[in-house]
Amino acid sequence: MKKIVIAFNYDWVLFHREDENAPSAVFENELIKEGATEIENSSATELSFAFGEAEGAKARIREIFGRMYPGEDISLALTVEVDDIPEKLVDDTVENKLAAIWDLLSGESEGPSRAAPASKPAAATALSKIDGLVGAAEFKALAHEVAAVLPEMGKNTDSFVARNYLFSIGEGCGITTYAGLFAQLVDECGVKLASKEVKEVFLEQFSQGEEPFDDIFGRIERTLSGYVNMLCVDISEWMDKTDSREFRSFLRVAEKYADRAIVIFRVPFLDKDVLERVKDSLADVVCVKAVSFPPFSMNELRRYAAAELDARGYSVQPGAWKYIERRLAEEKSDGRFYGLNTVKKVVRELVYEKCAAAAKSHKNSNAVTAADAKRICAGAAEVRLSGMEQLESLVGIDDVKRQIKEIVAQIVSAAGMSASERPAIHMRFVGNPGTGKTTVARIVGKILKEKGILSEGNFFECSGLDLCGRYVGETAPKTAGICRDAYGSVLFIDEAYSLYREDGFMGRSYGTEAIDTLIAQMENHRDDFVVIMAGYPDEMQKLMEANAGLAGRMPYTVTFGNFTRGQLYEIFAKLVKRNFAYSQEVLALAEQYFNALPEEVLSAKDFGNARFARNLFERTWAKAAMRAQLEGAAQVKLTAEDFRAASAEKEFAATKVPGKIRIGF
Repeated sequence: MKKIVIAFNYDWVLFHREDENAPSAVFENELIKEGATEIENSSATELSFAFGEAEGAKARIREIFGRMYPGEDISLALTVEVDDIPEKLVDDTVENKLAAIWDLLSGESEGPSRAAPASKPAAATALSKIDGLVGAAEFKALAHEVAAVLPEMGKNTDSFVARNYLFSIGEGCGITTYAGLFAQLVDECGVKLASKEVKEVFLEQFSQGEEPFDDIFGRIERTLSGYVNMLCVDISEWMDKTDSREFRSFLRVAEKYADRAIVIFRVPFLDKDVLERVKDSLADVVCVKAVSFPPFSMNELRRYAAAELDARGYSVQPGAWKYIERRLAEEKSDGRFYGLNTVKKVVRELVYEKCAAAAKSHKNSNAVTAADAKRICAGAAEVRLSGMEQLESLVGIDDVKRQIKEIVAQIVSAAGMSASERPAIHMRFVGNPGTGKTTVARIVGKILKEKGILSEGNFFECSGLDLCGRYVGETAPKTAGICRDAYGSVLFIDEAYSLYREDGFMGRSYGTEAIDTLIAQMENHRDDFVVIMAGYPDEMQKLMEANAGLAGRMPYTVTFGNFTRGQLYEIFAKLVKRNFAYSQEVLALAEQYFNALPEEVLSAKDFGNARFARNLFERTWAKAAMRAQLEGAAQVKLTAEDFRAASAEKEFAATKVPGKIRIGF
């Protein structure tokens, strides 16, 4: 009995990531039905089993594969090996060994001496890599079209070389990878390229000065003459100038090199109508095909993370995913998210933290647990209180608590109504900085998740300006992408009033475009998506007055008042008691400090309220930590001197604290 190993192609497995069951699991079940025994080491990319007759096993593998994946090439999907390598192949190449073993098992040759086929299907390597990509459906369709058309053209490839492409893709979302794979595909299909490393050019570098546009092509031609070049030219800065004399000059140069250069024009991910307008402008001079690369959904990012971890030998326990997704949401929150590269960064960090924990505990496992994933999240400490309990624990916002409870009660009671009768569940939080708007918004998501209103209950935060693109046509898809990430959760938009500022293009504000898109998203996903807009009371009122559609979809307004002196002290004291050892004098001095805050400080529009109290606590903590380090103390204990030193700093010196600060060395 021979041991047989099915090794699944990693990219092919990734391509079938949306299948209900992993290919390996289905193969295992089918092979057991067919009489296979001793199945072991089953994973997403490899399956080992024993079968009485190797030839019979191979026939069954082919039959199962054809039934599961009709029309797909088995040679590109998996490799079958046996534990006995025929003697005549021992010194041969790996490719010839595998080809001969494959033929031997399938009965397609008389013996093991047969060499590998002279040639493989065109573009096998590049096409399998492209098929294995996450998302990028239009790009995959283009790749298959090219792989099918080029072999039909024979030597008449000039018609293909004259074609150019308009890639609509977000910054940092893989343009270099996609262009490189496309170059590899073209080269493997018979169009010899000067280099499969695509040269990338930012057209704005050539928009001024005396250097002519033809130098973009001319310098490359002089260096690499005789071959076709593939260039990626970022024309983002020219999207609203594609009809200008300067840009037309550039296109005529591109057309001049039509038989020697394939150009990929890159623009941000845009609305279809705007992308079509840019394409039509280019098509007046050059042949061009538009290809869109939509931003990755959270599900796609999760599948990619799972595949990356699987490739490193790790599986993920179900409880770990909420923390991995939370970390990805954290990465997205600052507006600088780089697609799959960011996912790889998170995976590498997760693997390192898991190995570091294993080194300390001397317990190793290839299963990523919730505890492992929690380590990579900012503020990952688990809060065991319910949402309502967290709300009740907050200091100084009794009126806000009452409003939130009433809103939640109405939302829950309306859940059983028909969709047309249910009110929208979006909200406005109005108040000055530091009054608890962000904290309460997080808790609202948790409460609505616990009440069964939201499916996820996560929290996504952005500013109003984060919804706006830099170029015409970029804002709507950017806003829609941010909303899509937050489906089933809370999207908290701070400083939402900034959307109303006129920063327009041809009389139209990007902010207005963002609001229009946001309204559509709020309406289309009103049952499982909560938008909470936050900002100063006056500015938020102006925003609502400027757009009746927005105001009508946000029926709930929660007002956050300023904190009193006593409430600020209570917040400070609670932080001290919860985190450190301290002297009683610290609290006495703190109470005097907050009680002495002038009214003009408390009523100032930019006063930080609870944030002010927290910052003072953290500064006191920093003073104590430094003192403990200098003194060699094993424990950090907050003292009166630490508080005096912190409160004397410029940010907090709104009032004087009794006593003197002793300075010495």
